[in-house]
Amino acid sequence: MPIKADFVIENANVFTSAEGMSQTEAVAVQGNHIVYAGTNEGAQAFKSKNTKVINGQGGTLTPGIIDSHFHLLWGAIELAGAQLNEAASAKDVGNILKKYKEDNKTSKWIQGRGVKYGIISTRQQLDAVFQDEPIYINAYDGHTSWANTKALEMAGILQPGREAAGNGVVVRDGQGLATGELRESAMYLVEDLILLPDEARKRELLRAAIRQINAAGVTSVHNMNGDMRELMTYAALEDAGEMTLRVYEPYHIKPETTEEMLAEAAEMAKVQGEFVRGGAAKFFMDGVWESYTALNLEPYADDPNAKPEGIFSPEHFTRMAALCDQMGLQIFVHCCGDGAVRRTLDGYEAVQRSNGRRDSRHRVEHIEVIHPDDLPRFKELGVIASMQPLHSPLTANDGDVWLERTGKHRWGKSFAWREIKDAGATLALGSDWTVASFNPMLGIHSALTRHKWSPDTPDQRLGLEEALLGYTRDAAYAEFQEHQKGQLKEGYLADLVLWSADLFAIPPEETKNVQPVLTMVNGQIAYEA
Repeated sequence: MPIKADFVIENANVFTSAEGMSQTEAVAVQGNHIVYAGTNEGAQAFKSKNTKVINGQGGTLTPGIIDSHFHLLWGAIELAGAQLNEAASAKDVGNILKKYKEDNKTSKWIQGRGVKYGIISTRQQLDAVFQDEPIYINAYDGHTSWANTKALEMAGILQPGREAAGNGVVVRDGQGLATGELRESAMYLVEDLILLPDEARKRELLRAAIRQINAAGVTSVHNMNGDMRELMTYAALEDAGEMTLRVYEPYHIKPETTEEMLAEAAEMAKVQGEFVRGGAAKFFMDGVWESYTALNLEPYADDPNAKPEGIFSPEHFTRMAALCDQMGLQIFVHCCGDGAVRRTLDGYEAVQRSNGRRDSRHRVEHIEVIHPDDLPRFKELGVIASMQPLHSPLTANDGDVWLERTGKHRWGKSFAWREIKDAGATLALGSDWTVASFNPMLGIHSALTRHKWSPDTPDQRLGLEEALLGYTRDAAYAEFQEHQKGQLKEGYLADLVLWSADLFAIPPEETKNVQPVLTMVNGQIAYEA
């Protein structure tokens, strides 16, 4: 006799993500697992008087969205600052910062995030907003910041003398004074002065952020920055029964990380909760194109003198990656430039030669530009491509400085989703929030509708089913969870999303307007419209 379900969702277009059973009509949930996926008629046997029956009204039901590249705690904290994403001018930035100050009168710092490149470039522009109070704002990608004169003086970097370590740059004028622009690790010279919220405030901000994330249909994230302290912040939410988002947390390995410090990564790997777990390591091989810190095989198009060396040398990366691999850790590496992609793939190949091949599923994150010679290496090495559709300019007329930095000769090798997938790589998709919106339908819209930037560039678009798999089954595979989630079939975790329209019946251009009607995490409704 069939198990009686807690929930039955019927009259839906169910995209299961499962091989050989892509679309059905109904799903039944009992406890925190799916007990049935099939026809409306078949679902009737799972109903009882206590079953909550949800009419899907023809909308698409998918597995819960797994965002493969996320910055959860950073993003939650940044939500407390001024939101500058919609600012189109320095005047807009000023108005938003003034409103933030008005609403946060006791704050010692005026902080903002999300500003686009080319809007603010000097400390004097921020001085015009507030001169006697410190201002610090981040670019949308988190790789460049701007500070006013007061903040630079407090950090002791207005005058020449104190500079940044590693790949950081305090941009200076002809007299040696800081212009206000801080690239990469130079940001920490100011950020270290700003007090982080205490644990209670962090949990408050996380709860608020997770509610918004669930409301977008996201049920799992692969977090891209972390240590044991951050992992324990998430674990505390799980222990309190307040976690409705599954978090996979790596240990962030920096150039100064020693072999002895990897013991923390090993301890994090022992944390295997229902919602929160460790087991991975994260490296940055380079920065980003916008701040001239992406590692490239050829010079920048708009500044041939910009020649970043990368954050890890080939020898340093291979040595540390080999140690992580020996510990059984999965490895994620941030790579925006084609030079960074190649250096990372070379390192993975060297690790396989020294340690032997295993089911490691090491990953390359971003892959904004790739050399054609490196396309087949993902399949050959068993390396996963983790990419973010919203990072790509939708058209060549977006006014995005990224297009200027790379140059037309690279456009055909940029955000090569189609070619990477066709080369046999597993493609996991995500947002890189807070760099881009965590709304997965915006990412899917970009994957489906991106324009060719010029007539001679390849069409890199994905199909709808491919994009959905990148956010579900393939994303689960990218974290070794393909036998538990990412598909709607019997025995799998009841993480699922009911959408407001049938995704397979609307034009691709309309996908950006589709919203979740219901988000279920672990068999419980986390969001309902």
